[in-house]
Amino acid sequence: MKIVVLGAGAWGTALALSACHHRAGGHTVTLWARDAAQAALMQAHRENARYLPGVTLPAALGISAACLPDAQAAPATTLQGVAPDAFGALIGGADLLILATPMAALRAMLAHLSLCRVPVAWLCKGFEAPQSSEAFGLLAHEVQAQVAPDLIAGGLSGPSFALEVARGQPTALVAASAHALVRDTLVAAFHSPTLRVYANADIVGVEVGGAVKNVLAIAVGLCDGLNLGLNARAALITRGLAEMTRLGVALGAQAETFMGLTGLGDLVLTATGDLSRNRQVGLALAQGQTLAQAVAALGHVAEGVYSARTVMPIAQAVVALLDGQIRPAEAVALLMGRDPASEQA
Repeated sequence: MKIVVLGAGAWGTALALSACHHRAGGHTVTLWARDAAQAALMQAHRENARYLPGVTLPAALGISAACLPDAQAAPATTLQGVAPDAFGALIGGADLLILATPMAALRAMLAHLSLCRVPVAWLCKGFEAPQSSEAFGLLAHEVQAQVAPDLIAGGLSGPSFALEVARGQPTALVAASAHALVRDTLVAAFHSPTLRVYANADIVGVEVGGAVKNVLAIAVGLCDGLNLGLNARAALITRGLAEMTRLGVALGAQAETFMGLTGLGDLVLTATGDLSRNRQVGLALAQGQTLAQAVAALGHVAEGVYSARTVMPIAQAVVALLDGQIRPAEAVALLMGRDPASEQA
């Protein structure tokens, strides 16, 4: 299988490595970087020193920095015989395209691929920033429906830190799509003794879980940074899961999806794991850092910062904290001071 991973951040690099090491796949894998200088360094040193330092890139992994076509040009295509530019040549003949870009870049990348006829899967988790003050933030599949409705596409999600996947440590993911071809192709591309891939047609549930858990991880990081204790952490995770589930079901998801890898699983990992960027934001805010300082120190995207404004009561307290309207201790008081209610409410 020919696999092209578009985006050379930590997660894109880790999945490219996983596909390259696939024991039974015999895959040909190319990792594309938008930054030509970064691509040249990776090619020369066989390491993504910026995002995955210390992890060796195998010789079999191709590295590319083919320029994206101009925004006004026709979209790239994989139709036979058509390779209008270097980027078109890169994706031409691919069996699977993986979009490893942040949510903020997804719309533009999907537009470039709108004529492709092979399975496409995105890795980003979150809500796109609303296009206006009256609009709602969109999930990835909703963005795709707007800009590239004919794509056969879906998402690859689940509880996973890029570094552990790159090291070949055991991980389980979910291939989510309404299209069986996308689910089956992702399983064939990545399922291995160290990386299990489960199929799920509930793309709405998978994406809501992946987006909301980032916001909750900021809240849990705040809770832990203030040394509120394990009881408070457990309560926050549990109530956050309930809010996540209600939001997802309201958007058309299946409730059972939130008891699986992309709901409970991803929430627990992101909220409690020290490799979690969103958790680190919460910890930094608890220590008195500003949001700008916390994000700058990461050097990576923390999607929860951008998704918080789209979701629910716990997120409302997080938004007020991120905006500097309240202090960390006041955020805790806001959540704990809510009126009594049934656990099912």
